[in-house]
Amino acid sequence: MAKKSTEVRWIIILCGIVFVGILVWSSFRQTQVTYEVCIDFNGRSHCATASGATEAEAERSAKDIDCTLVTNGRDELMRCNDVEPTSIRRIK
Repeated sequence: MAKKSTEVRWIIILCGIVFVGILVWSSFRQTQVTYEVCIDFNGRSHCATASGATEAEAERSAKDIDCTLVTNGRDELMRCNDVEPTSIRRIK
């Protein structure tokens, strides 16, 4: 009985190590590219930096940050999301 208990314990420890490894790997994978995006909307401007797994994700995240900070309310936020950024710069 003691031998089976030890085997189960090692299997649980091994699964835990694999799980933590997958978490660390996926965390690093999500931030492969970084972009700075600047938005001008209704006379207000802002530049934000964001990271993502792809260029599109990083650009979209930075634009979302910009629009959130330069708008007041949901209607303006939706209009801001349709505005083209004034500049997009890859940082990493």
